[in-house]
Amino acid sequence: MDLPTYLNALTALFVIIDPIGAALIFHSLIPADDMKHRVRMALKSTLISTLLLLIFGHYGEGLLHHLGISIHALRISGGLLLFYTAFNMITKDIEYAQQSERKDISVFPMSIPLLAGPGSLTLAILLFSRSADNAVNLGVLAAILTISFITLALMLLSRYVKTVIGRTGDEILRRFLGVILAALAIQFVYEGVKSIAGQ
Repeated sequence: MDLPTYLNALTALFVIIDPIGAALIFHSLIPADDMKHRVRMALKSTLISTLLLLIFGHYGEGLLHHLGISIHALRISGGLLLFYTAFNMITKDIEYAQQSERKDISVFPMSIPLLAGPGSLTLAILLFSRSADNAVNLGVLAAILTISFITLALMLLSRYVKTVIGRTGDEILRRFLGVILAALAIQFVYEGVKSIAGQ
């Protein structure tokens, strides 16, 4: 496994998925006293999102190729999309209204768009497309599995995460991660433009 690739992918995925913020949103969507339902929704959400990231990351580039879309164009459009996501992370507020109704939130909104949304799916394709080396791909795979495990653990412990971090802490962290994601987005755009210009 390529360690630098693993750390780079882990950082990027952590920034865009934001497991802490996802845990706080998860906590607000599930009744606090229904532990069995919370565990089931947390497991189902992370399983669905992990499969989506791995499948889209591996086969998304091939699908785009059949559609006549180059990976360089994807880097530019993906970078712009990530920048838009970062802009929203920095400027928009998230409402945390505790729900009492028991419902299935695993697909929407937890898996799509929170954990495996357009930004993270695009990022998965970009990370897997950087190299055909098995060590690099293994690093990306390990990063996706790691971030999924972290997200699952934080969702299961979301009651305590809310107590420790609170809304103010999450607001500060989300905006800080938004700045990092914006820089990452510009890097993707730069790589795409540079690759097209070099052809």
